[in-house]
Amino acid sequence: MDTNTHRTTTHRTDTHRTDTSGSDLPGAPEAALLHDPCTRRAFGTVTACVKVYGALGAVGFLTVVAVAGSGHPVNTFMWVRAVLLPVVAVLLHRLAVAASRGSRRAFERLGALTLVMPIAIVGVDLIPGVCPPWYAAVQVVCMLPVLRAAVTVRGSALRAAFPKAR
Repeated sequence: MDTNTHRTTTHRTDTHRTDTSGSDLPGAPEAALLHDPCTRRAFGTVTACVKVYGALGAVGFLTVVAVAGSGHPVNTFMWVRAVLLPVVAVLLHRLAVAASRGSRRAFERLGALTLVMPIAIVGVDLIPGVCPPWYAAVQVVCMLPVLRAAVTVRGSALRAAFPKAR
């Protein structure tokens, strides 16, 4: 009898989520929701989108290097953006992994970034004179997987795993 009670208590402790500092995560999803096949598939999609975005960002950086190396003008804005966007891919990947492990905070940040980034990146690129059209096109292509991640993060599978706190 005491053994069964101990197992139940241990099981409940194992499914309780904490962040890296050891404090409780309010509203952390139940372990069963995180292991649901639809949830796992959705997180797989988000992670894959982030990896594609990172690869495209690296290609964008190499394109800027090649253009500058061939003697064509490359402004400071293009250099800074070309360096920063692949770095942001690392952040997005870390957030996606943390969210897939139950971090509501990472999930919310991932959702915010995947929504704001495409709007901000493409919006700034549309300002006349900021960058050449070819560079704006490269940036739009880089944002396509981020848009897909934004849609997936807001999909029913992940909304069920991370219901809004009341």
